Amino acid sequence: MTFPALRLAHRCTMVVLLLTVAPPMMAQARRAPGTSGVPIPIVLVHGNGDHAGMWDQTIMRFASNGYPEERLFAVDLPSPVASSTIRAVEANRSTPEDQTAALSAFVTRVLLRTGASKVALIGSSRGGLTIMNYLRFGGGASHVSHVITCGTPHHGVFANATTQLDGESNGAGAYVQSLNSPREVVPGVRFLTLRSDRLDKYAQPDGAGLGMAGASTTAGFDGPALRGAINVVLPGTDHREVAFGPAAFDAQYRFLTGRLPTRTTIAPQSTVVLNGMISANASGAPTNLPLAGAIVTVHEVDSVTGIRVHAAAHRAVTNHTGRWGPFVGQPGRYYEFEVVQADSAVILHMFRSPFLRSTDLVHIRLPAPPRPRLDSVSVLMVRPRGYLGVGRDTVMIDAQPARGIPVGVPSADRVLQWFARDTSRSVRTRINGETIVVRTYPSDVRRLVLAEFSGDGVSAK
Repeated sequence: MTFPALRLAHRCTMVVLLLTVAPPMMAQARRAPGTSGVPIPIVLVHGNGDHAGMWDQTIMRFASNGYPEERLFAVDLPSPVASSTIRAVEANRSTPEDQTAALSAFVTRVLLRTGASKVALIGSSRGGLTIMNYLRFGGGASHVSHVITCGTPHHGVFANATTQLDGESNGAGAYVQSLNSPREVVPGVRFLTLRSDRLDKYAQPDGAGLGMAGASTTAGFDGPALRGAINVVLPGTDHREVAFGPAAFDAQYRFLTGRLPTRTTIAPQSTVVLNGMISANASGAPTNLPLAGAIVTVHEVDSVTGIRVHAAAHRAVTNHTGRWGPFVGQPGRYYEFEVVQADSAVILHMFRSPFLRSTDLVHIRLPAPPRPRLDSVSVLMVRPRGYLGVGRDTVMIDAQPARGIPVGVPSADRVLQWFARDTSRSVRTRINGETIVVRTYPSDVRRLVLAEFSGDGVSAK
């Protein structure tokens, strides 16, 4: 999740299409190389409720263009969901101060590890607000050369002087106002903002997506822009695609390197080494805290049937780090990740798009125990790095259009489908050009079947 923006009539924001911004972006980037000519370390900051694994495709794209992988970092902010107010202390939720302190500590570690004097920061949605807070009030301006914010609600998801003034997403509230003062950008730091033209669910003039249909947000499509930044519009993208999609990467790469990427697709490696962290939900909120005692088993599966084709290729029990790997796999192969919570209350079967490159960001967050139906079994399709929109996206389950996708601005990242609990079956799921075939497990109500789409993988034929 991430928020949007308030249109201010006096804010003369320069909004330009992606292909027209290359010259100024290149000129700025060339003036700020990394230490001794080495590319600057990049720290990627996720949004509300998300985790570092959201950036795995972005990191693969940078690496596919020769950017040193040891200079690419993604932070896991411990309690990623915002508290009800900017100062409320709530279990497994975070205030701006919490997020900023965690980001500051992470940047310090990156500087120590790399020997660099500064980093570049890229933030998705709420992550951009955390970056701004770090620059303004956490001493970050002296450690940061470049900032890219993606769909960040720099002027609020809404602006209302009479309600929720102590919230993070109110453009009229003290928090948002303080981040934009005395200027909307911080001197000495180069800024790029990325936004959608009309499809960001948190940058809408109408409050329908916020549960306020027909009410004005006093916000607008240009809310994620900042006066004094290079502001780029990525037409047709949604709230998450402006951070994680190929067009977003193209703009990010140009801004930071001063040149065009060779490719925006991911270059495959001959073998892939996979790892990640297992986390869970607590008190109704997702956490990015490692879960010990989880049992993780990896199976290669047939791309047509989803049936396991060999004995388990990998098995591990997580320790205090929550890490489940490393696992050496093959690019283009389909894998099923079975994750059993320590108390066995939940057994997750995650079928994921094939991996083309190595990554240690295969993060898996165990959901809360399911509410089973006695006669049915579910399959959940998830597109974490983008939303789904009727008419824009093709979403199919067993050759039938998926039901339950909201009409209008893309605003849902998942679709749940129920099947009769009579026998185990193969279910063919598809989002746009990507297909994943999963296998159901109707004999055990603890088992949840998930198809997770990367958005840049290899599709079954």
